[in-house]
Amino acid sequence: MRTGIKLCTGAATCAALLVLSACDATPRRTPFPQARPAGLAPIGDTVVPRSAKSIDLERYYVKVQSDLLTRGLLRTDGGGPDTPFDTEDLVRNFENIALYDEYTRGALSPNGRRSSGQLSRWSGPVRINTEFGASVPLDQRTLDKKNVDAYAARLKRITGHSITATPRNANFHVFVAGEDDAPFVQQRLKQLIPTMSTSQLDLFKTLPKSFYCLVIAVSDTGNPFNYTQAVALIRAEHPDLVRLSCIHEEIAQGLGLPNDSPGARPSIFNDDDEFALLTSHDEILLQMLYDPRLKQGMGADEIRPLTQAIAMEKTGQPL
Repeated sequence: MRTGIKLCTGAATCAALLVLSACDATPRRTPFPQARPAGLAPIGDTVVPRSAKSIDLERYYVKVQSDLLTRGLLRTDGGGPDTPFDTEDLVRNFENIALYDEYTRGALSPNGRRSSGQLSRWSGPVRINTEFGASVPLDQRTLDKKNVDAYAARLKRITGHSITATPRNANFHVFVAGEDDAPFVQQRLKQLIPTMSTSQLDLFKTLPKSFYCLVIAVSDTGNPFNYTQAVALIRAEHPDLVRLSCIHEEIAQGLGLPNDSPGARPSIFNDDDEFALLTSHDEILLQMLYDPRLKQGMGADEIRPLTQAIAMEKTGQPL
């Protein structure tokens, strides 16, 4: 199994992308089970009391969000006159975010250099479903599902790719779960991605506090640059803006924009937390990612002339 992990640490909103490629068999989409083991998942409107650890974690993230907002971060305006970008910025940022990885595959720390990758994205329809841990209140479930569904519709409009929210036959699963829901998440991951190793499962079980959210994308053996399945984890303890920020970043990363770049602005693909939600700059990156002129497996030298042309079309600016 080939793994690649994109991580961030510190006070910034942290997200991670883990890309899996099966070495023995094409990962298959596991249908929703007809019955789940008792105690592993919420059934109907069941809500279980939260532990003291989960409540303490919620207090911590509320303080983090408050601090970020006090410092003028987590902007929701999508960028403005104070954050101009041009064709050259888009070409450079797309290359850094879509094609480069500053983390050695399988490692949990930066390797000190950036290695060139190749373009990965979905070729088939993306069907997104939201699942909840039993500790998540019902009103929060309603709000989160509404936000994921609306974001899926927006991403479809932006990319022109088939991206829909659906309760059945999903291949992009968004889990909103708290510390107390680890058994449920573990069980579902084993069902959805049987090829995951114990160490990879443990990452979801013992997610460090500095990890705000996580997404894994699965590619097939026939084409390692073609995503066929993804799973995102959003901490249920987050306050509303941070959890919405995680939804925006994780789903976009799972579509094929896995990296962060300190030079990307205005963008959510930047660990400085200036922007909480997908920006006008990020929308163009997604349009570039799913432009039919780009092909899966292309490297930087092949893509650059194409992204230059696309960026000029989108901005009306020459290089």
